[in-house]
Amino acid sequence: MQTVMKKYILNVLMTVLIATASANGQEAGTGAGNNVVNVGVMLPLHNVDGDGRRMTEYYRGILLAVKELKAEGRNINVRAWNVPIDADPRVTLLQDGATKCNIIFTPLYTKQVKVFGDFCKAYDIKMVIPFSINGNEVDKNPNIYQVYQSPDEMYTTSIQRVAENFSQYHPVFIDCNDTTSRKGAFTFGLRKVLEQNGVQYNITNLRSSEEMFAKAFSLTQPNLVILNTGSSPELRAALDKLDALLTANRDVSISLYGYTEWLMYAKTYKERFAKYNAYIPTNFYYNEQSAKTRQFAQNYHNAFHQDMMNALPHFAATGYDHAMYFIGGRTQWMQTPLKFQKTSSNGGYRNKAFMLIHYRPDGGIDALQY
Repeated sequence: MQTVMKKYILNVLMTVLIATASANGQEAGTGAGNNVVNVGVMLPLHNVDGDGRRMTEYYRGILLAVKELKAEGRNINVRAWNVPIDADPRVTLLQDGATKCNIIFTPLYTKQVKVFGDFCKAYDIKMVIPFSINGNEVDKNPNIYQVYQSPDEMYTTSIQRVAENFSQYHPVFIDCNDTTSRKGAFTFGLRKVLEQNGVQYNITNLRSSEEMFAKAFSLTQPNLVILNTGSSPELRAALDKLDALLTANRDVSISLYGYTEWLMYAKTYKERFAKYNAYIPTNFYYNEQSAKTRQFAQNYHNAFHQDMMNALPHFAATGYDHAMYFIGGRTQWMQTPLKFQKTSSNGGYRNKAFMLIHYRPDGGIDALQY
């Protein structure tokens, strides 16, 4: 009974809060008129589990960006609320300071999206959803900016890039016999588009003999090799198979088209990626060799007395780029480019940023943006 009563009271309070915003012309979240930007971070900020630790690092990246912007003379206030998975977001939104935010980075969990979204819409607050969620609130709420792109969205863009950028190549699909692979949506989708465009392709198998394997490749066109898995053991086996092919057939020209997961293996396969002129589709790229990323890693260590997590993408760098874009108005990025498109006349904005990381045969690496 107490739980039911508590939920009823929270609903009443939220209804009153949103009704008050509507009555006041939705002016509560527009404090930027005095050149002050009030930033809210409403995420699981704790040390209980991986979600909390990852979001804490993300929040720290925001703080590093804000520190830089303040040094440039910007007036920014940041307030953070811990919103774990079992929290009722209405409790957070009723706390002092929530209605004064100009922008809120929230939430991590899908079940919290609508409550936060309705609140931000009522108070005309930008709401940035930084990570994976389900649902279509962004299609109905003009205040939402959804950064995360689903695998299907990435596959659709990736298929378009292959069709447009590699139209002069002969595609070769290698079946890697990985029963756990989830790349069928990409490979089947790509094959369908190639067929619609009248492009001939071949399919071979890692278990094929060297003679049969070689027959799948063109001697007159450059070949674009696509695996049907993103896992490292199969990638290694495919590279070994390609090595044997080139040893026996030096006239074969090969480029490799991969998956975002391959960036996790880049240290191991960097030279072989370069050998096979590899292109890796992604919406982030952390170049550990650049002076900016090295300085950022050092700044993080100096500020928080520990290194960033060993993860891709790096959560602190993600928070930094998001803050620089939404608070600082910067379009330059360190790891995570952002390119938003409005979903509909009544909807919000969805990130469409896409890159191909190109490992050139001369050892250089290009981040090709689209």
